[in-house]
Amino acid sequence: MTTRRMTVAQALVEFLANQWTVDGDVRERTIPGMLGIFGHGNVAGLGQALKQANVQDPTLMPYYQARNEQAMVHQAVGFARIHRRRATLASTASVGPGAANMLTGAALATANRLPALLLPSDTFATRVADPVLQQLEHPHDLGIQVTDAFRPLSRFFDRVQRPEQLFSIALAAMRVLTDPAETGAVTIALPEDVQAEALDVPEEFLAPREWHVRRPAPEGWALAAAVDAIRGAQRPVLVAGGGVLYSGAENVLRAFVEATGIPVGTTQAGGGSLNWDHPQYLGGVGATGTTAANRITAQADLVIGVGTRYSDFTTASRTVFQNPDVRFVNVNVAPFDAYKHGSQLPLIADAREALTALTDALAGHRVHSGYATWIAEEKAEWDAVADDALAPATPGPDGRPALIGQPALIGAVQRASDPRDVVVQAAGSLPGDLHKLWRVRDPLGYHVEYAFSCMGYEIAGGLGVKRGLEALGDDRDVIVLVGDGSYLMLHTELATAVAEGIKIVVVLIQNHGYASIGHLSETVGSQRYGTRYRYRDDAELNFERGDFLPVDLAANARSFGIDVIELAPGPDAATRLEDAVRAAKASTTSTLIHIDSDPFVYAPDGEGWWDVPVAEVSELESTQTARADYLDQQKQQRPLLG
Repeated sequence: MTTRRMTVAQALVEFLANQWTVDGDVRERTIPGMLGIFGHGNVAGLGQALKQANVQDPTLMPYYQARNEQAMVHQAVGFARIHRRRATLASTASVGPGAANMLTGAALATANRLPALLLPSDTFATRVADPVLQQLEHPHDLGIQVTDAFRPLSRFFDRVQRPEQLFSIALAAMRVLTDPAETGAVTIALPEDVQAEALDVPEEFLAPREWHVRRPAPEGWALAAAVDAIRGAQRPVLVAGGGVLYSGAENVLRAFVEATGIPVGTTQAGGGSLNWDHPQYLGGVGATGTTAANRITAQADLVIGVGTRYSDFTTASRTVFQNPDVRFVNVNVAPFDAYKHGSQLPLIADAREALTALTDALAGHRVHSGYATWIAEEKAEWDAVADDALAPATPGPDGRPALIGQPALIGAVQRASDPRDVVVQAAGSLPGDLHKLWRVRDPLGYHVEYAFSCMGYEIAGGLGVKRGLEALGDDRDVIVLVGDGSYLMLHTELATAVAEGIKIVVVLIQNHGYASIGHLSETVGSQRYGTRYRYRDDAELNFERGDFLPVDLAANARSFGIDVIELAPGPDAATRLEDAVRAAKASTTSTLIHIDSDPFVYAPDGEGWWDVPVAEVSELESTQTARADYLDQQKQQRPLLG
């Protein structure tokens, strides 16, 4: 057996560079690059290995610089999603705070079922220097370190405590990373001394290796039961989740619904499964859904869930399904999700394979004409409501320049974008408004991270999306929508975009506070307490009535070297925003557009509900009123979906 003398870090870098994902006719590198911030925990290990690889062959494992460890993982997730989970990026961080900063990213990757390889550094395995800088010390267990916090957040976790363990750990990690039913955050903790230790590495370990994506077909009994259920249903509806897109099943889905006439509502992750103007597309479903999707789903006697986790937003906290006899056919590659909410008709299968089989088995079957008419009427009604919401707003009644509301703002960005552009969002009120109003025209055009809904994902995630597109040779634009709350959480990757010449368009919406939680606070009777960005009132000890803070976010963005377009308030704000987006798209460099928005202008009601408990007792009248409304809504919840 031929071997090479290498450090653990050198061997890991070369191993990762030679891993390939194969999905049918598509073959691409599983880990085409590594993001990293160096400290004493990884500079002599992975830092040295990446430098050596760069000198020997710059294409072997390209290194990407980042400004925040959490943002590294967000970039990897954005990259992975645009590659339909076939590829992702690795992220390396130093011990202690560097590693801890990646924890949020790990949770986000796992919650979204998206692959991300995390390589946090650890303290000395030998404990020869004990305690080392940034090491935790637990008297009851000296072995516990920051990296142990990754265990509950990862789909795979292991620690390379001896060089010889690298081989089995790396192979096991790759298996989980490329398994559509198991994927998420994959964490390999690397003690700083072990990274630099040498071992004899078999050439076989370093040779190119292929990982074939599993696309299991449904079992015969499950397929037959699902077909019988669909044939017997009078008002079936299909809920399309992210699994449709990760499977590349959008064309098969379109063929299925065109053959059967079954309508489709999408989850946040499933946006793009059908284009917005398709006759069978009802829009988003659930708490942030449309009236078309929610009204039809409320009366459905059969729900066909394809690649969905059935989150509380998708089910409107179990209130959207009101037919007492409703049944569920759950198509999912992961048994955990296929059996969600007591389904007795699970199809544990790949979305594309299952939809293909269902289409063939249901040949000649179609929903009745009365149901088809109702579908068309509900869709037309919602489309008209959305048209009004997306239209440019008119000036206020007193003639003063009115601030643009978020629906009109979304409409302006939509009109200025191209059909294949990707809109990126994650947190605040924007995901709900986009779910209702953004008219998706491409399978990859809607990128809203809403499993973890992480403030601060937007810019870093958008950067990862653009990296992923460039790796595919795709030149479409990435448009990031971000509120001032999320922007202040994590905006430093703007410097990364400038340094690497990666072009994204960022629309920064100034709300002077947390607009989404402010609105939610009102619904639970807390009167927007603690959600405004204002000077502190020293008499009342709160932030309720002070002047707005004079923070200049446009100047902040400009300080990173990014081009900035500032839009002043006025009655023609929507038109000027359209012009600004078109100018940003025409530019060859990243551009941030700053615009003030009215946080009290809401998107039209989609008749969905979200369960956020209200205080059972209170001395505030607003909370008492909210509690009464909460109890009324709660009566609509189903204890079990079956």
